[in-house]
Amino acid sequence: MRAASIVGRSCLRNVPWRSSLPQNAGSIVRRRVHATFRGNAPRKSLQRAPFRRVLWMSALSPAAFVKLSEEDNGDGETGEYHMLEASRAELKKEVPATAHGFKRIIQEVLLFLDTYIYEPIATGFRFLHLVIIFVPVIATAPAVCVGQRQKERDNERSGTLWWYGFLVHSMERAGPAFIKLGQWAASRQDIFPEQMCNVMSSLHSNAPAHSLRDTKRIIQRAFGGRDFKQIFEEFEEKPLGVGAIAQVYKAKLKPDLAALSISGSDGPPNIRQQVRKNVDVLIKSTPQRVPSSYVAIKVQHPKVERIVRRDLRIMSFFATVLNAIPSFEWFSFPDEVRQFASMMRLQLDLRIEAANLTIFRRHFKDRPTAWFPYPYTEFTTRQVLVEEFAHGIPLAAFLEDGGGAFQHEIADEGLDSFLRMLLIDNFVHADLHPGNIMVRFYKPEQLALPFGRHKESEDPADGTDVTEEVLSKLRPFRHKPDQWREALDKIDAEGYRPQLVFIDTGLVTSLNSKNRRNFLELFKAVAEFDGYRAGQLMVERCRQPDAVIDKDVFALRMQHLVLGVKSRTFALGNVKIGDVLNEVLSMVRAHHVRIEGDFVNVVISILLLEGIGRTLDPSLDLFKSALPILRQLGSQGGGASLVKNVREGDFSMLKVWIGLEARKFLQASIEDVESCVKYDLLSPNV
Repeated sequence: MRAASIVGRSCLRNVPWRSSLPQNAGSIVRRRVHATFRGNAPRKSLQRAPFRRVLWMSALSPAAFVKLSEEDNGDGETGEYHMLEASRAELKKEVPATAHGFKRIIQEVLLFLDTYIYEPIATGFRFLHLVIIFVPVIATAPAVCVGQRQKERDNERSGTLWWYGFLVHSMERAGPAFIKLGQWAASRQDIFPEQMCNVMSSLHSNAPAHSLRDTKRIIQRAFGGRDFKQIFEEFEEKPLGVGAIAQVYKAKLKPDLAALSISGSDGPPNIRQQVRKNVDVLIKSTPQRVPSSYVAIKVQHPKVERIVRRDLRIMSFFATVLNAIPSFEWFSFPDEVRQFASMMRLQLDLRIEAANLTIFRRHFKDRPTAWFPYPYTEFTTRQVLVEEFAHGIPLAAFLEDGGGAFQHEIADEGLDSFLRMLLIDNFVHADLHPGNIMVRFYKPEQLALPFGRHKESEDPADGTDVTEEVLSKLRPFRHKPDQWREALDKIDAEGYRPQLVFIDTGLVTSLNSKNRRNFLELFKAVAEFDGYRAGQLMVERCRQPDAVIDKDVFALRMQHLVLGVKSRTFALGNVKIGDVLNEVLSMVRAHHVRIEGDFVNVVISILLLEGIGRTLDPSLDLFKSALPILRQLGSQGGGASLVKNVREGDFSMLKVWIGLEARKFLQASIEDVESCVKYDLLSPNV
């Protein structure tokens, strides 16, 4: 007992998120949101707030987080940081100011016992549990030196691959924080070997589902104490999925709770909006959107937040110990644990995911390429997320059985959506794997004319939701590629179009002002094909420039890589960006260049999206897809910055734009000549 308590107290000194927050974080957030957002949360849910939480902060709603993410405080930080700051400050343990007399004394005693007695002991016992799990992993580490090398697996030894698998199995047993740690490590190919990342990417949660009784209790609290039977018309008691942090159910809300319209419009459209909508119908095949009363409900596991908090303390303690080893300094484990802790905190507050959904829906309101579920923010709390149920088929089904007549369209829509997130919005979905992307089908809207027999109905209830009808035609042919493609051809002939649905938006990537400035300077160097300068910038702007090995060699390797791309300027469709970025990550890892995690997230997203796109469409051209977005940047706010950059002598973005336009023109000319030759149009008919 004493040993466990000592270890627990040592871990408490290494809380990874406290050191990264300003000391007055709570007061800063209090001043911002106390007066503005108090009324948005259900009042009944506040009656049972535990003594250790600040009551005024319990009223924060997803709308408050959206507002915080949009505020520009001049600190150079992203909206994601501001939301996380508010979420952390809310959990600060203190006795409410409303408590007086004997009641206040009791609460202060309980707070002291919880903070300095119970938590250290519980953390100590958790530490002993983790020792039992991971001591065998450490003991079997010499296995990495055993076995034959396998050329198809990056020349890794068979013993190394076995040990990676054993490590993954142990992390699954260790619980939610370590499962998420493994999934996070799988995305850090700039630090860990590629094969280790590949094995880690297969890590999944074996967490048992919590009881239905707990689910009902948590949901009722989110709905202001309303009786469970008065909330849902239908409720599937078996979870759709159980993750490390939460589990998801499908249900149908009562009519008085379901959204009447979730189109996002603010009243009847004016003439300009109506004309634009008709143009979209003709050019983009805008979806006919029909609201659904079915919802997906994500319910957080009870007590998971405390378990994760203890695990993060233990991780921080060992990161500090490992960082003292000279050869491990370049890993900067304490910084990585702090970054991982921030990622975990974002996922532990489901209001942040609801806020992200709201922001994504606003960004893609007039873009037909993608759709995000509607979040019921009035019923969303820290532990419960209520969102519209996303009817669709996982993208993985199209990767396995083929995209048929829609493969080019699905690939183009996915790439277009990602590039708009990255280049225009600076708000990127940070977990873009096939499981989080679904495909739904819709009937294109008709022209909304003020006269004629085909006038569009303004009441969504008059429409028919065709999504489930189309999906029922496809589901019987899963894992039957030939029949699957035939069914897709029939759906195409009937006039249905595909649309991507993005789910699980708990993690997003936004570059703050400093990182975005570094990104643009790096982009400028690459656009000018100055690979040596790009390598120097990566070294200068990395976390630990002094730890970089052979700086000049790294810059020369970057120069060689960039020149290789330059030599194929008019064949960029054949350049696999994924291969180029993998080579960059390999060089970064070999030379100990520690780049920012946000950059790595963007790179990994590009790798995933290009891999998915080329599986559906081998001729996918990322540069061609970027051209319309560069045009949009030039015609919108980006045009002013483009002119400003040209006046200041920065022609990088202009060079890229003109280069891509010239490339497209030349390619189109070559295709026209080839067509003339093919059909004998260059010589007169005799």
